[in-house]
Amino acid sequence: MVRRKRRSRGQLQGKATEDAVEAVQEESRSERRKAQLAQWRDKFIQNLQSAGLLMEKEESSSVKKTVHYLKLHAPWDVLVYYAEELCLRAPLQVQPHPDYNTSARVLQKLWVPNIMKDLVPNCPVDYYTCAFRKSKMEKFLGSDDCENYFTNTQRHRIVYEILARTVYGRRKRAEVGVARLLNEGAFTGAFPLHEVRHKTPYTLNKRQILYHYWSNWLKWYKYQPLDHIREYFGEKIALYFVWLGFYTSWLLPAALVGTCVFVSGILTMGSNTPEICESGGLYLMCPLCETCKPWNMSDICPMVGYLFDHPGTVFFSVFMSLWAVTFLEYWKRKNATLAHHWDCMDFHEEEEPPRPEFAAMAPAMEENPVTGVKEPYFPEKPWISRMLTGSMVIVIMVRPTGVVIDNLPYCTISLIFSAHTFFQTLHTHFFSQAGNIANISSSLVNLALILLMGQVYTALAEQLTKWEMHRTQTQYEDAFTFKVFIFQFVNFYLSPFYVAFFKGRFVGYPGHYGTLFGMRNEDVSALTLCLLLWLSHSLFLSLLFSKIKSWRQKRALSSVKKAQKAEEPKRWEQDYELIPCKGLFDEYLEIVLQFGFITIFVAAFPLAPLFALLNKWVEVRLDAYKFVCEYRRPVAERAQNIGVWFIILEALSHVSVIVNAFLIAFTSDFLPRLLYQYKFNNDLHGYVNFTLAYSPPSYNYSSHTLCRYKAFRDEKGKYTLVYWELLAARLGFIIAFEHMVFFVLRVIDWMVPDIPESLELKIKRERYLAKQALADKQEDLLPG
Repeated sequence: MVRRKRRSRGQLQGKATEDAVEAVQEESRSERRKAQLAQWRDKFIQNLQSAGLLMEKEESSSVKKTVHYLKLHAPWDVLVYYAEELCLRAPLQVQPHPDYNTSARVLQKLWVPNIMKDLVPNCPVDYYTCAFRKSKMEKFLGSDDCENYFTNTQRHRIVYEILARTVYGRRKRAEVGVARLLNEGAFTGAFPLHEVRHKTPYTLNKRQILYHYWSNWLKWYKYQPLDHIREYFGEKIALYFVWLGFYTSWLLPAALVGTCVFVSGILTMGSNTPEICESGGLYLMCPLCETCKPWNMSDICPMVGYLFDHPGTVFFSVFMSLWAVTFLEYWKRKNATLAHHWDCMDFHEEEEPPRPEFAAMAPAMEENPVTGVKEPYFPEKPWISRMLTGSMVIVIMVRPTGVVIDNLPYCTISLIFSAHTFFQTLHTHFFSQAGNIANISSSLVNLALILLMGQVYTALAEQLTKWEMHRTQTQYEDAFTFKVFIFQFVNFYLSPFYVAFFKGRFVGYPGHYGTLFGMRNEDVSALTLCLLLWLSHSLFLSLLFSKIKSWRQKRALSSVKKAQKAEEPKRWEQDYELIPCKGLFDEYLEIVLQFGFITIFVAAFPLAPLFALLNKWVEVRLDAYKFVCEYRRPVAERAQNIGVWFIILEALSHVSVIVNAFLIAFTSDFLPRLLYQYKFNNDLHGYVNFTLAYSPPSYNYSSHTLCRYKAFRDEKGKYTLVYWELLAARLGFIIAFEHMVFFVLRVIDWMVPDIPESLELKIKRERYLAKQALADKQEDLLPG
């Protein structure tokens, strides 16, 4: 006993020694990591000073934490050099401020008071502009005022470009730029400063104007001050809010028509379902499960499903297909007008520089065929191989996710079936509701799984896109957007596709039911439930996540704030407490997915555009408040359109035509009713009996009574001639519907030009003025 005790004590001492060694090694690794980060920071700061930036150091400290701030400023010489390199726009001549609001012009012509118009102060001045050139500086307006010549957003772009290009380690390892240092943890933030918001002097600054006239919830019915948004946040964010407002306004007619279709279904529901409601015990239906009892069809009166399946929904499907394409055609005109107004029509092709990460990793230099300037170059063959590899990873990742989500409803039903004995003793009514519980629970679990897998795949897509070596920031963002959308398309749309076209389609017939996990795959449609869950998610979860991020950020800095109660926090301290702005990807993705739901599956839920309209009315002001009050000020970026999102929207609008055709043909009673009216009775008398089949004799003999089920089968369970006639009618309808709608879409595309004729004249005028202003004198071109 004594030896054992000594041996145990020795083992404990040995284990304590090992733990101490591991702790020392861990502490040593931590110290080396801190030293590495400090070395990177020092070198980065030295290189910033070499690039010409001016610096000021500040700090705020408490007992537990000290936060160091490094304020950067670009002098005039640095601004001029990078303004030419980045092709910033410089003003040539003042032009009249045009009114690009279509609804305002229409109301003005009709002499109708416009309550949506708001008098926003300090409206930005419009100029004819061209690319900045130092040698032509005297040609530009205001070139003698060095302090105010460059706007704040232009200064921010220049400083951030220097931060993105500056090396802090080995260039071959892509140890370049502040973004990489932020990921490594060397810095905790890099952002431009907001202007003061809370003070209200006699003259409002740009942020205060946006706070009072844009993010204010009392302005929910007013136009957005788009030029002010562009002046403070840049063209990229301004285009997002233009598109959000344009989409919201176009949802109004769709919501009105959808509401009318839904109300018409309510008004005609009683007159179109009397045969079911007055049938009494005439139609005894077969049991819904193995332990269930037969039931009478009159028990389901009133027919709530009629609200989503009547002739009005067919019209609404056609209307929404035309609405989607018309919306996109007019958006192209709006986008072209604003791109010209904000001087970014040719930005992508002529002015966008290579990404700093691409410049650091590119193995060669080659002349740009557009600008004629030598730029970093990545060979085409390795780039194509990387793109193909990335595509294969997408396919490999998307397929397992689709399989998991596709089988999720079956897994939920299986779990419910396994617990049948327990719940039957607990509550006899539970198992009779197993189908409804399966639909609700599987939809909720499906939504949670979608959100979880979306985060995982987004991180993978980001790493893949970096590895693919895209030259410009626009190409990088488009590639990243496409990858994530492909995954999210499968993620969000696979369940509605399954519910609409597969759930309940392979049930079998009495005595020969198809089963999976011991359960029958009944036709209990949950498509409307899927749409409602997504709309509620897009409305409430985005608001909840925003509040959680804001709370976490303020909680992390609470110790420093408590130590400085007596002092008023500085601007940089206030901005550091705000949430880092992660860009517009999540906002675009949410709206594009919503666009897909209200166009692809609108036949299942005519009220979807109304819910989307209410959601977007809230989101316009919610996003405005987030950017003005809750987010750190993002670096102003230029953009000429919404990028690859428009291509995705066009694809969704075309997919919606095909899907709606299949929804009407295979999930609606529209075509069976037409066939019955054509062949038998125009008044639809006896239609319910026409759609029901009798259970086979073999099923009746096995202790079952004679019952009915919905199918076009004979007494032996084989398909009747009516089934094949109806199948031919369905396929013919799909072809006719698709051809008719696409023909109308092509006509709309032809009738609505992408660029208005008045805008083409303005573009020609601006190019002429630019040539005149920057051309050298004729005598200087003549030989001396």
